[in-house]
Amino acid sequence: MIRDALLEIGGVGMYGVISVLLFFTVFGVAMWWAFRLRRPFLQSMGALPLAEDSTPSNSTVKTPEARHE
Repeated sequence: MIRDALLEIGGVGMYGVISVLLFFTVFGVAMWWAFRLRRPFLQSMGALPLAEDSTPSNSTVKTPEARHE
């Protein structure tokens, strides 16, 4: 049933070609961007989750410790 419906749509074969070209274009751009990144930037981003937050937060959301005060 689905095969019959797809066969009656004109130019349905181009959707496959367009989707593959779109995939390889996005993949190629992502690879190009990844290889352009510099080592110091990657090292600083890699260390970011482990870094201590030295700047005071001025947010209105209170931590559980601050709520008990």
